[in-house]
Amino acid sequence: MRAFAAAAGPARATLPPRDRRFDPLTPPPPASEFPPYAPRDFFRYELIHQSKKSNARVGRIHTPHGVIDTPGYVAVGTMGAMKSVPHQELHAANVQLMFSNTYHLMLQPGADLVENAGGLHAFIGRDAPIITDSGGFQVFSLARPNEGDGEEMKSRRASKQKGADGLLLRVNEAGALFRSYRDGVEVALTPESSVLAQKKLGADIIIPLDELPPYRIDPEALRRSVYMSHRWEARSLRTHLEDVRRQAMYAVVHGGVDRELRVMSARYLASLPFDGFAIGGSVGKDTAEVASLLSYLVPLLPPDRPRHLLGVGDEKTVLASTREGVDTFDSTFPSKNARHGQLMTRTRGTFNVARAECARMHEPPCRECGCALCVNHTVSYLHHLVKANEPTAATLMTAHNLHYMGWLMRDQREKILNDEI
Repeated sequence: MRAFAAAAGPARATLPPRDRRFDPLTPPPPASEFPPYAPRDFFRYELIHQSKKSNARVGRIHTPHGVIDTPGYVAVGTMGAMKSVPHQELHAANVQLMFSNTYHLMLQPGADLVENAGGLHAFIGRDAPIITDSGGFQVFSLARPNEGDGEEMKSRRASKQKGADGLLLRVNEAGALFRSYRDGVEVALTPESSVLAQKKLGADIIIPLDELPPYRIDPEALRRSVYMSHRWEARSLRTHLEDVRRQAMYAVVHGGVDRELRVMSARYLASLPFDGFAIGGSVGKDTAEVASLLSYLVPLLPPDRPRHLLGVGDEKTVLASTREGVDTFDSTFPSKNARHGQLMTRTRGTFNVARAECARMHEPPCRECGCALCVNHTVSYLHHLVKANEPTAATLMTAHNLHYMGWLMRDQREKILNDEI
C-alpha cells in the first residue's frame, strides 16, 4: 500500500498524476492487516427486539453524546445548521441524529476553526449525536449537476456534463482534486485528509472517503470504482485507528445494483473493524429495486453493528427499508418538501398548501401532531403565508415535517416491537 500525503483541511497541493502502471483492480489490504473488531466503551449497538414477521429490528445506538433509537430518521444539517429552523427543533421532533457535511464545513468555516471552537458540538451548540460524511459525495455529485440538486441524489442518470463547470479536476488512487465552488481554489481530498478533517470536526460517527459512480455506468468501470473505494476505505480506517478520539467509523458498501459487486463489497468491509455499515452509491431507481437490493445485502452485514442507508428519505422507501433491517436513514427530503410547500401529515397524507382550496381550510394541518404549526395555526393561515412569501411559512412547515418523521419512526418502532411488521 503506497503512502500519500495527508492534510487536515483544504489542501492546495495537487494530487500526483495517475500511475498508468497501477492495476485498478488491485485488491485492498486483507483483514489480517487490521486488529479484530471489538465493541468500544463509548459506542455500541444494542438490539432490543428482532421482528418475527420481517428483518425489521428495534435497537439503540449508544454514542458519546446520547442514545439513538432505531429505526430512526437522520436530519441533514449540511453546514452544521438545519435550513429554516434551529437544530434544537430536532429534540422536540424526537429526531436524535443530525448529519453534517465535511466538504462544506472544511471549505467554510474550515476544520481548524471548528476544532479551535471546541469541535462541531460546541461550535453549533448541540449536545446530541452528530454524523459527518467524508466529503466525497459532494465532490462527485457537484460535478454532475444534472443528476440531482447538489444536496441529495442517488446518481440515477448518466452525466452528460462530466466534470461540469470544472469542479472535479482529477480522480486517481491518491484521491480527488476539485475546485472549490466558493472561490475556485483547487483542493485535494484524500482518504487521510478527509479523516483528519473529521477528527477536527469531532462528530460521533465519521465516514471514510469513497467514490460515487453514477447509476448507469459500464460494469467494468463500476468494478474498478468499487476496488478503489475499498482501498480508500482501508486507508481511511488505518488513519482513524491511529487516533480514534471517541469517534466511530462506518464503512460504505458499494457496488451499485450489481449483486456480485454488492456481495463482494459487503463481505470485504464486514471483515474489517468498522463500527457500523452505511449502504451507499446507487441503490436503485425505485422503492422496489432498493428493497430487492437490501433483501440480500443487509443479512451479509454483522448484526451487532448499525446499518445506515445513505441519502434515502422518501417515506415509501424508508418504510420498505425498515422491513429489511436498516436502522437509520439520512435525507433532506422532508425539509426540502416543506420548502416546496409539501406537508407530510397523518390524517391528510402529503399535500401542497399552495393549492387554492387550502385558503378555505380553517383547521390545523394535522390534529394529531403536537408541532407549533398544528397546535397554533390553520391550513388557511399557512396558505396565506406561502402566498405572501413570508419566511415564517418555511419555518413552520419544516418543523412540522421533522415532527412527522419523528412520529413515523416512533410508530415503526412500536409496530416492530409488536411484530406487526
